[in-house]
Amino acid sequence: MSSQTAMAAFYAGQKSFRLEEVVPVAPGPGEVQIDVAYCGVCGTDMHVFHGDMDARVTTHRIIGHEMSGVIAAVGAGVEHIRTGQRVVVRPLDHCGDCPACRAGHSHICHNLKFLGLDSNGAFQQKWTVPAHTVHVLPQNLDLKLAAMVEPLAVACHDVRRGRIAAGEIALVIGGGPIGMLIALVAAHAGANAIVAEINENRLAIARKLELETINPKDGAIGPAIMARTDGRGADVVFEVSGSQAGVEAMTAAAAARGRIVMVAINNKRPPVDLFQFFWRELEMLGARVYEPEDYNRAIELLESGAVDVAPLITDIRGLDEIEQAFTGLEGNSNAMKTLIQVGAGT
Repeated sequence: MSSQTAMAAFYAGQKSFRLEEVVPVAPGPGEVQIDVAYCGVCGTDMHVFHGDMDARVTTHRIIGHEMSGVIAAVGAGVEHIRTGQRVVVRPLDHCGDCPACRAGHSHICHNLKFLGLDSNGAFQQKWTVPAHTVHVLPQNLDLKLAAMVEPLAVACHDVRRGRIAAGEIALVIGGGPIGMLIALVAAHAGANAIVAEINENRLAIARKLELETINPKDGAIGPAIMARTDGRGADVVFEVSGSQAGVEAMTAAAAARGRIVMVAINNKRPPVDLFQFFWRELEMLGARVYEPEDYNRAIELLESGAVDVAPLITDIRGLDEIEQAFTGLEGNSNAMKTLIQVGAGT
């Protein structure tokens, strides 16, 4: 590889990646180029790997967006970012002109482009992105931990949507990486966070993080929550499992006038017990990705050590092992977050 090229991992279809030597894209006006250090594998990336999104991403696309890195170059007109700064990318490129954007909700832009899906992403050594997507990190923040900013920002947004208050009971249905992060953020906000999960390894991680747990294998979630709360129920329920069982449990476990935050993506329309919304005056809130303030909050929580994400990083692989890393995550319910070390990672 010459000094003028960099390595990139292209999704090639049929559960495969192809490493290619590429000429990095120089940053144009309003853009920056980043030396990528680490990039996490998320659930959406796994959907791409399985071929579920070929029509959108094609079979020659660099994916990845849960990243950290260092600014290598800046384009014309970029004044608030300089080379050498440690950064993360909020991978949303909005149109600025649709009704959602005009209303100040650019994260749910009608024409939203997601970097790493609709354009090339972070599984490459040098990544050029719009400067408005960049958040500068504290210089002392470990870049491995910083690669968790994106999923932690998801959790910050979800908790903010749920209007968590100190002393409330927050039930998180699903103890994967996002569910665990939601529980940690909710607990930091003063809630009594309870994680419902059937995988014993994930329950052990939750307990290590000092979170209360429920295993639905031991009995239905709704009655278990009611028993633990003297019949009150959970003030806020986060449905993160994406399962029909989770959708049924969310209404059964909610307190009177409780809030239900839909975090999981349901590809099929699940039956929902609407009677409970009438009977208990429940609220349902959608939560999609994040806003700039959620990224800022996630960075603050990591810098202060208020939220410990290190136990959630269960594997780190090199860029040349990306296909093996994805294959290793298939059906591995014990894995939490796999990071790909794309660059030096210093």
